[in-house]
Amino acid sequence: MEKFTREDIRNVAIIAHVDHGKTTLVDALLKQSNIFRSNEKVQERVMDSNDLEKERGITILSKNTSVMHKGIKINIVDTPGHADFGGEVERVLKMVDSVLLLVDAFEGPMPQTKFVLKKALELGLKPIVVINKIDKPNARPQEVVDLVFDLFVELGANDEQLEFPIVYSSAKAGIAKYELEDESNSMEPVFETIIKNVKAPEGYLDAPFQMLVSTIDSNEYVGRIAIGRVERGSIKKNESAVLIRKDGEKENVRISSLFTYDGLKRVDADEVKLGDIAVVAGIPDVNIGETIADASDPEAIPFVEIDEPTLSMYFIVNDSPFAGREGDFVTSRHLRDRLLKELETNVSLKVEETDSPDRFKVSGRGELHLSVLIETMRREGYEFQVSKPMVIYKEENGKKLEPIEALTIDVPEEFMGVVMEKLGPRKAELVNMTSAINGYTRLEFKIPSRGLIGFKNELMTDTKGNGIMNSVLEDYEPYKGDIPERSRGSIVVFETGTSVVYGLYSAQERGKLFIGAGVDVYQGMVIGECARAEDLEVNVCKKKHLSNTRSSGADDALKLVPITEMTLEKCLEFIASDELVEVTPKSIRMRKKILDTNLRRKNRGK
Repeated sequence: MEKFTREDIRNVAIIAHVDHGKTTLVDALLKQSNIFRSNEKVQERVMDSNDLEKERGITILSKNTSVMHKGIKINIVDTPGHADFGGEVERVLKMVDSVLLLVDAFEGPMPQTKFVLKKALELGLKPIVVINKIDKPNARPQEVVDLVFDLFVELGANDEQLEFPIVYSSAKAGIAKYELEDESNSMEPVFETIIKNVKAPEGYLDAPFQMLVSTIDSNEYVGRIAIGRVERGSIKKNESAVLIRKDGEKENVRISSLFTYDGLKRVDADEVKLGDIAVVAGIPDVNIGETIADASDPEAIPFVEIDEPTLSMYFIVNDSPFAGREGDFVTSRHLRDRLLKELETNVSLKVEETDSPDRFKVSGRGELHLSVLIETMRREGYEFQVSKPMVIYKEENGKKLEPIEALTIDVPEEFMGVVMEKLGPRKAELVNMTSAINGYTRLEFKIPSRGLIGFKNELMTDTKGNGIMNSVLEDYEPYKGDIPERSRGSIVVFETGTSVVYGLYSAQERGKLFIGAGVDVYQGMVIGECARAEDLEVNVCKKKHLSNTRSSGADDALKLVPITEMTLEKCLEFIASDELVEVTPKSIRMRKKILDTNLRRKNRGK
């Protein structure tokens, strides 16, 4: 059987750190490949499609797009830049023949890119390096190229991978060049470098059909959709095939419709063949990691095992006094169905039933991974409660092992001392310290995953918002000993009602408040951080008693300090082990697990 090369296709994935301009680069390539008609308005950042991704500037799910250049179709697959979405990354890299590493010309390579890049190098892919944002003030493209080279060496790249082609670009301006001094008015060098350096798909076109399902999507008209790369052979619409499950079980299926990508759109295809990134509809319960194969000669493709979860938390049906007021989906059945649906596409997630039908144990790859799921569900109308994230330990030879992260922090020099001081009790070990670039020093640590819970909040406060932190799972090591919990107590509501200025005014002297006046509160709700180590119970609904000599207008003279806004992430980091976060489409509240003051006291005595 003779090998066949598809010269009309190139499959490439983009790797970039958050904010290095990945989506802007893809926008520029799309605009210049005439995918859009001249009168079509191109939305900025077309590849970050859901609201959450746009708000946070991160890519969570991998997206596919394609651009045409001189008759050659370039399939571009977007990879998540955040290590918490590692499960996505490995599958994506199986679909491509090369990776485009996009690096900011000022910041240089960042830890998150390290994670994806290491996976790409291990798979033998040869990267193309694009140094982006060369028009930024204080850009240092030459130095950044050296840093990228050092990173490749550190990650064990072979000689061939070390001879990477380099393109300099400003995706925002829509230009790219081979040398910094070149003149340019288009992205042509990026197109040319991809076509020249990315291997065209090779394989056996007349062999039996084979495709590994790398991503799952769903569509209201055709149901579940399997996306993957055709490894060999070809298949036509309405043909029969066999679905090979991960446990080796086989099932006969029919391919009801086929699509490929044209720009950002899926277009109908009568046939897909070797090298195509194909979209297959008509298989109702297909899952990631399964193989769609030829009916007469079915053979499975081995599937990469996904990184294990490191954090878990409980998702619980909302039982607060305000339950059911703001959400559309509030029952345990709603919660269970939604979590099980998430498992179909979110492969790094694990959902376990507990002894209570109202509680589910959900494990994921980190705080961000879990908070993105919580935020997504909240926006879809779900209402529920979550517990404090807990680290998942392993047992090996009778030893307790815990996940250890490689943590990188960039801070202005004057804050170095306070950061090091805060990380000591969290069992962090300083591994490396790089001298300042533009006044910022880079500190590298090894730290237990549990030491990171709640740290981001502290870092932002301690560095006045100037600290940048990134972490990625490195390994499991023996348990490092106890890490103290939050050093301050909570300010807890004593009675249900609506908060008033007078009640809040006396509470604010005792700590930091998270709510203002006119907010509905209930007994046991957490509304602030106490300045001392113990919890403080306050009555924020207390009005001033009026007498003949006092006028109610005197209240207006009481000034409240601006409140600390609590986002979902901040709440998850803040809560102690005896507290929960109540999440609804309209509000995020914190509360004690036991709402009743007397019951809580009794329980504390045990």
